[in-house]
Amino acid sequence: MSPLAERLRPNTLEGYVGQKHLIGEGAVLRLMIESGQLSSFILWGPPGVGKTTLARIIAHELELPFFTLSAVTAGVKEVREVLDKARRNTGLFTAGRAILFIDEIHRFSKSQQDSLLGAVEDGTVTLIGATTENPSFEVITPLLSRCQVYVLKPLDKQDMLELLHHAITTDEELKKLTFDIRETDSMLRYAGGDARKLLNIIELVSN
Repeated sequence: MSPLAERLRPNTLEGYVGQKHLIGEGAVLRLMIESGQLSSFILWGPPGVGKTTLARIIAHELELPFFTLSAVTAGVKEVREVLDKARRNTGLFTAGRAILFIDEIHRFSKSQQDSLLGAVEDGTVTLIGATTENPSFEVITPLLSRCQVYVLKPLDKQDMLELLHHAITTDEELKKLTFDIRETDSMLRYAGGDARKLLNIIELVSN
């Protein structure tokens, strides 16, 4: 069985918790999705705040081909292979160009980042990067100049309580159990605005 965090990963903006300054009514990323005019950008924020989930939702909402690379495991060769796939596949879709999501983009070397420039510039892919580090220091200037940077915040108490309620009322495994939740402050304090940590705690205490 997949982890709770994966089971609860939403496919639409309506199921996404937090980051209202980016995806709330009239916010920049929501407007981008609604208009279908997607440009390259980097999501900068701490772990567990929904960077990967948001990238996947955008691809799903716009019905775009979605390619993903992890900067921890991918080299220049893997980057080129994915770009070749994007070039071959994009023509099969009428909704627009492919999305290339790069997790931990701050770990990419200069040569790896250089290998992305042409494809981003000529529209082969729309790049969505995710990073926990300040991209101004970690991403090369030519690539950074082609991307907007959006800051994601730790989830606040209301977001975390919403996620907790959603987990215990919608997950098929958790719905089989009875929860008596009397004290949430210590749980939320430990999670520290990290949705993945919170869901891991819920999964741990439910076993």
